[in-house]
Amino acid sequence: MANVLIVEARFYDHLNDMLVAGATAAIVAAGHVAEVLTVPGALEVPGAIAMAADSGRYDAFVALGVVIRGETYHFEIVANESARGIMALTLDGLPVGNGILTTENEAQAIVRADPAQLDKGGAAAHAALAMLDLKQRLG
Repeated sequence: MANVLIVEARFYDHLNDMLVAGATAAIVAAGHVAEVLTVPGALEVPGAIAMAADSGRYDAFVALGVVIRGETYHFEIVANESARGIMALTLDGLPVGNGILTTENEAQAIVRADPAQLDKGGAAAHAALAMLDLKQRLG
């Protein structure tokens, strides 16, 4: 049984609730334990995962959040840098599933976040568990 930390950037409550529900359901269905840690935004997710990894309490991580395009360049910075930070963690050998949605509008985010539709929270949890399995098999 693995301890999986879900790190969520809670900016859009209703969308995050769906992402967390999907991720938690996938983790529990696989026989593992899920814990949720909330951070202010997507840029804080990689740092929180790095700190949590240093604690040694978790076996895998799920990054969740929603970034919706606005009228400024801020969208690109948040989307790109949060993804870069998560990729750096995976290259360091951490099993991380990236479920930070980057969408053009809220309607796209709802479809992706909803566990009854595309369930990207659940998909990110499955990715984290698959990477944990790979890490364990490779030693």
